[in-house]
Amino acid sequence: MTSPHQGGRRSGPPGRQEPGPPTEFRILGPTEIWARGARVPLTAAKQRTVLAALLLSPGRFVSDLWLGELLWGPTPPATKSAQLYTYISRLRRSCEPGVRLVRRHRGYGLVMGSAQLDWTVFQQLAEQGRQYVVQHRYAEAAAGLEAALRLWRGPALADVTEFLARTELPLLEEARLRAVDQRMQAVLALGRHDAALPELTRLVAENPARESLRGHLMTALYRCDRQMDALRVYEQGRRVLQAELGVAPGAALRALHRAVLLEQLPGPVAAEPLTLTVRRAGSVPPGPDTPGGAPAGSGHSPWQGLVPAMLPVDAAGFVGRRTELRRVLAVLRDSGGPYRGVVLTGAAGVGTSALAVRAGHACRDEFRHGQLYIDLREEGGRPKDPRDVLGSFLRALMYVRGEDLPPTLDERVQLYRSALSRRRLLVVLDNALDERQVRPLLASGSGCRVLISGGRQFASMEGVRVVPVGRLDETEAWELLSSRVGQARLDAEPEATARLLALCEGLPLALRFCATRLVTRPQWPVGRLVDRLERGEVRPDAWGEGDHELWNVLRAGVMRLEPPLRPVLRTLARTEPGVFSPAGAAQRLNWPEERARGALDALVEGGLLEMVGGSHGTAAADGATDRAPGGAPPFPPGGSSAVLPEQERYRCTPLVRLVVREPECVTEGA
Repeated sequence: MTSPHQGGRRSGPPGRQEPGPPTEFRILGPTEIWARGARVPLTAAKQRTVLAALLLSPGRFVSDLWLGELLWGPTPPATKSAQLYTYISRLRRSCEPGVRLVRRHRGYGLVMGSAQLDWTVFQQLAEQGRQYVVQHRYAEAAAGLEAALRLWRGPALADVTEFLARTELPLLEEARLRAVDQRMQAVLALGRHDAALPELTRLVAENPARESLRGHLMTALYRCDRQMDALRVYEQGRRVLQAELGVAPGAALRALHRAVLLEQLPGPVAAEPLTLTVRRAGSVPPGPDTPGGAPAGSGHSPWQGLVPAMLPVDAAGFVGRRTELRRVLAVLRDSGGPYRGVVLTGAAGVGTSALAVRAGHACRDEFRHGQLYIDLREEGGRPKDPRDVLGSFLRALMYVRGEDLPPTLDERVQLYRSALSRRRLLVVLDNALDERQVRPLLASGSGCRVLISGGRQFASMEGVRVVPVGRLDETEAWELLSSRVGQARLDAEPEATARLLALCEGLPLALRFCATRLVTRPQWPVGRLVDRLERGEVRPDAWGEGDHELWNVLRAGVMRLEPPLRPVLRTLARTEPGVFSPAGAAQRLNWPEERARGALDALVEGGLLEMVGGSHGTAAADGATDRAPGGAPPFPPGGSSAVLPEQERYRCTPLVRLVVREPECVTEGA
């Protein structure tokens, strides 16, 4: 989110922009947006209501009808649509890159990107604390739950409409009280009843019918040698329940009352004292297999008490890749093997990122200290600075604040490697550009593994296994398409479906894009989409279905090229829909053949051209020889395959040809 108020932005040294804190959304108190260290003004209660409603529906679209009820109740004004559009427009103008308001299905959804929501962080910390209580790890439970409760800055949803608060506040408040309850359970187990007594007295006064809190207060009073006060608290609770609800205390509270009455209540179960210090050594507290650590700064970190689990959601409808997945997992699971990581390589759109995420989820239980994940490509296609990436990793691993991080890349690398030296942790580096970007992010610990996806071979990088990722075969491609579109719809048009599969050429991103077009247009026959693709009527700027993934991936591959290579790719893509030789490329470019060979090799390395034919494979029959320019559709028709002569042959895929038709892809950054 971009704040209109630019105060609070810190200026860095010339030539380097200091990374600011991530965008934060807050609803556990007043509804707020914080961007670059400054609060973004949200002056209207209804504007805050729209934002809070979208934040409370992650991954879902909130309908106009429901937003209207949350804003105005059962009797919205006649101008509700115009007013709602105004509130959405104001929020959209505040969006930073990576945070978007999306319109779909007569509703709106919020795509948060890397932004943080205090409610989500609270839920993660509270769940981790609950698990620690179950495992009798009371010190860690108390620390994690304390961190979760510090996120509350007052009553949640304090400045939204009464309609939204009445609907959503009970859920949030119940989650807070449950975390308070579990924290008190951990505190009492550690023997800190003296310190807990004042807070428990207040909590019971605020929530007189909550039996678990009343039981904690009775326990604290009894252990402070105040048996009569503990019995009095029970009697007060019994009268409240009888008067307000007409019921008697539950079995647990009655059993506790009997133990206090008979002086049989046991003492604290944990011998160790309560400690709320934050440890630098990592998100897993010291144990028999982890190193100890020194206390970090007193500032709160949302990562406190969490094991990093950064992997994106595993892709639905993932098909194929059994051999590649088996090779990747063999390396990642072999703690004593010769490889410390895997590099997935393939053409743009072939699905290396999806395979990396699938492999990460398949072996996540093997890495007990967590999984780090980063997309090394900015939204516009530019590579991320490894110094900034290390900063985000170190904040997650060591709870340090941004100002406490070492300023130089070398210092951050040394700190990062030291933090991981004795840990079992997986690092996933998605959309890597080159070795210079990746090398600082490699973990040197023997128990750590790295999984890299990118279009280059990383051939000189030692200790990693290269796993090439090819296209899906025809059966797998049909399975992927039918899982989204439906088998009946494809079976109704077998010829058009076969043409569509041929056009997509086994590229998962292309198949998902076409499936999305069909799903969102149920009235379209499959043949209509095929005809539009073959006539070049589906432009890249129309690839806005979902999250622009196909367009971003392919465009990023083009933008990573050296500027002089971009017009070369465009010339070859526009004039050579089939397969061509180095001599044919030299003729089209009006270059010497040796110079053309160098450009072709660079384009192959970038994943934007393919070497086919002879000893390298086969090519489609529609381009078995050099072809004259002119008139080819952006997605050429498929057909049978024929073996090329024993010589170098190259081809540009239909998807890449479609992308480089856009002038910006070959002029921007040149």
